[in-house]
Amino acid sequence: MQVLRAVVGSGSVTGAAGALGYTPSAVSQQIAALEKEVGAELLERVGRGVRPTAAGLLLSEYADAIGRQVAEAEAALADLLAGRTGRLGVRYFATAGAGLVAPAVARLREAHPGVGVDLKLTVDSEDPVAEVREGRADLALVVKAGGGPQSGVRVLHLLDDPYLAVLPRGHRLAGRRTVRLGELAEEGFVGSEWPGPCLDAQLDACAAVGFRPRFVVESEDYVTAQGFVAAGLGVSLVPRLGLGSRHPGVVVREVRDPVPVRVIHAVVRETAPAQPALDAFIDALRDAGGGAGGSSTGASSLLGS
Repeated sequence: MQVLRAVVGSGSVTGAAGALGYTPSAVSQQIAALEKEVGAELLERVGRGVRPTAAGLLLSEYADAIGRQVAEAEAALADLLAGRTGRLGVRYFATAGAGLVAPAVARLREAHPGVGVDLKLTVDSEDPVAEVREGRADLALVVKAGGGPQSGVRVLHLLDDPYLAVLPRGHRLAGRRTVRLGELAEEGFVGSEWPGPCLDAQLDACAAVGFRPRFVVESEDYVTAQGFVAAGLGVSLVPRLGLGSRHPGVVVREVRDPVPVRVIHAVVRETAPAQPALDAFIDALRDAGGGAGGSSTGASSLLGS
């Protein structure tokens, strides 16, 4: 049909052949094949040129519309492949929202303003890795005890999020800048985690120095845990990303020998085609993790008395 469009536009087979880079014979063969397919004559001779029949004019008009649509589709595809448009589906857990996801989305909007981000908070009953594997999300943030291989997805390390000791203001260790984990062995603990990899990170670190925390309160919430600690009911371990606004009745100290750490990963589909916007978002998450205290940089600002 695009050959017919060229013939109608130029008014001759020879002109169309020159515009398309074909031979006149090849153009004539294409028109003949199209006439046979539609069952009607499409061109009639006029002097040394040709003009379209009613059927030929109708098809050439459709060819114009198709040509415009193809050009628009090619432009849209080029924008998508270059990361200028599209959407990313992101699944994240609560404490990754403010410290990681929000700044990463802001940076992505600056670099790729035409890309939308669909954010969804993961609840305990959902499996974000399955959503990525099945193509219902492009990326999920998860906490893993290790970054071992999983079927159908790639697990990318983002940051190590260390746990900090949260102590009552009058605690015997409150005057220290750092606390050895073993020094908390005899303390009552305020639980801050649900069973899972985050709690396992705490328990494994404590086991490494020969004790299991004695939980006197189960809160499974970082803000609530701080309140119980401030009331003098025990001490707690809270990850740096989960610290948020500090309760006035507590002090926060770094832990060492060893440092309990939860490992945060991004999960992406193994067979997903290259997406510049997704790569940019992962880079932004890593940068946000560094700025949020995933390493020792900036620790002193979080650990004031």
